[in-house]
Amino acid sequence: MRRAVLPLAWGALWLAVVTGAAWHWSATWFEAPGPHSTQIVTNLPKGASLSGIASRLRAAGAIQQPWLFVVNALLSGNARKLKAGEYAIAPRASQRDILAQIAAGNIMLHAFTIPEGLSVAEILRRVAAADELSGALPPPPPEGSMLPETYFFPRGESRAALIGRLRISQQALLDRVWAARAAGLPLDSQAQAVILASIVEKETGIAAERPQIAGVFYNRLALGMALQSDPTVVYARDKGEPNPKPLSGADLAIDSPYNTYTNPGLPPGPIANPGRAALEAVLRPAATDALYFVADGTGGHVFSASLIEHNKNVAKLRARERAKP
Repeated sequence: MRRAVLPLAWGALWLAVVTGAAWHWSATWFEAPGPHSTQIVTNLPKGASLSGIASRLRAAGAIQQPWLFVVNALLSGNARKLKAGEYAIAPRASQRDILAQIAAGNIMLHAFTIPEGLSVAEILRRVAAADELSGALPPPPPEGSMLPETYFFPRGESRAALIGRLRISQQALLDRVWAARAAGLPLDSQAQAVILASIVEKETGIAAERPQIAGVFYNRLALGMALQSDPTVVYARDKGEPNPKPLSGADLAIDSPYNTYTNPGLPPGPIANPGRAALEAVLRPAATDALYFVADGTGGHVFSASLIEHNKNVAKLRARERAKP
């Protein structure tokens, strides 16, 4: 009997050694750095099988042993947890890392940046050109209803969904800054705040100037003066569409409620989509006695409280312009 038991024992021991060696070998390969030295982006479609996912990863150059990926996905219990989507796989990521990433659904997100001061027409044109988005554009939303920021989205998100997020973000921000507004502002609604913020946004790209420009416009409104903002005339002329043509004297006489040279008070709607800083500037303006401002020729503006002083500043600007080659 001992002679029969001994071969069985040796056989069991041999099987254990072979199994252990195989497991150690597979685990070593599974945890070893991947063959790719740069980031790999691959798209795993909905409904792809486990073997199909492994094949796609191999074709992309992320793994070398698809069967090993399949075996470890099954043994780890992740086989049914793998999620479709576009994945950015880090350089030298191991099969273990890749399996964990796909099981967690850590998909690649694309950035979409909207600069402050664009019109609805300009934003929609950018959304339409984003190849990572899907679907048709929704109907144009109201001017001023989208928040300029950087947004992140997965490949295939619909254009309508992204536009919806822009609008939700704008309203959420507006609710917050409106609640924290300074006391005594001559604004009846959030809508009026957006209108004035859109004008301030188009008047300057310098953040530090926005509260002061807002203060100038409030001073003018208090005196019943026309705002005389060139960007409102540009909007009256072009309806938010890009146009490099400079304003002319004839443009300043355009018959439009958006023309703040010929109509006192605020225009009937925003002329652009203002950003966070412009909204905050309008709702917490700087205290100033200035009624006028003009470009200083260096990208900023110079402010004045009297028309005489303002005319001198305009004359300085014209002389500076004439002196340029």
